[in-house]
Amino acid sequence: MTRIVPVVFLFVSTLFAQDLSLLRHFDYDQKTPLEIQEVGVVKRGEVAIHDISYASPKGGCVPAYLVVPTGKGPFAAVIWGHWYQDGSEFLNRKEFLEEAIALAPSGVVSLLPDGPIARPGFVRDPDPLSVSYINDRVQQIVDMRRGADLLLARPDVDTKRLAYVGHSYNAATGAFLAGIDKRFKAFVLMAGNLSDEVDRKSKESQDFRKQVGTEKVDAFFAKYGWLDQGKYVAHAAPAAVFLQYATKEDFLTPERAREYYALVSEPKSLKFYDAPHALNAEARRDRVAFLVKELNLKAPDAAAIARVPDLVQPPEGK
Repeated sequence: MTRIVPVVFLFVSTLFAQDLSLLRHFDYDQKTPLEIQEVGVVKRGEVAIHDISYASPKGGCVPAYLVVPTGKGPFAAVIWGHWYQDGSEFLNRKEFLEEAIALAPSGVVSLLPDGPIARPGFVRDPDPLSVSYINDRVQQIVDMRRGADLLLARPDVDTKRLAYVGHSYNAATGAFLAGIDKRFKAFVLMAGNLSDEVDRKSKESQDFRKQVGTEKVDAFFAKYGWLDQGKYVAHAAPAAVFLQYATKEDFLTPERAREYYALVSEPKSLKFYDAPHALNAEARRDRVAFLVKELNLKAPDAAAIARVPDLVQPPEGK
């Protein structure tokens, strides 16, 4: 009992360090059945890739890959959030699939969900201030929390070794999760915007206000100010957070990344890569090393990690 009390106290004190009213926006019923459906399974050596779906608390199903190593565990678990890069064939659960397969023999069960934008029937709203963008963001966060429910319900998963890896849009999703859901031990946030407050100071944001209408934009942000990533990632502790950013970016510059980094709670680390928004093989090696350390994994096969194809950066405007 004496070992549990400090953990409980830390959990409670961390929550009370932020405005608890923020957290209610992401509530859902954890007792609702997951309704897991399996379409099929493919074996890659000793690794099984299950094509599944699970029920979203916001309605509909979440398509996902569940990557499972051979053996009984207990395994660590990782949820992977793909980027939302227009023009990329990996704007879906396939982005991190090869990486998850390469990491599986180290003792990792991975869940790779499709975000709402990658699901059948999705139609993008042309209004940049539409409430649909708010609803999609909340759904993605809640669907990822539901993914954590799925993984942690597995008897072969160690509930104390859960991590999240997210790229771009889903790096921001991870920033929210870091302050909302204390079941995660570690986060890798790749090339994502982590603070609306920081972003609103930029020239791009100021130009957008003038183009759309200052009063309209300000009213929108006032109404949805609770959906600012920085309000959450500032309370990631005790989880460790590793930020990865590219140097060949027009908006997510190193200067802006450092402003995000200043908001993140300790323990944290930041590294830049000579790459576009897609990042590169060096970033992949670094995040795998981070996961190995934080999740206490067996060292992966370096050759298998090296064989993971680089993500292609689509031409601008595509």
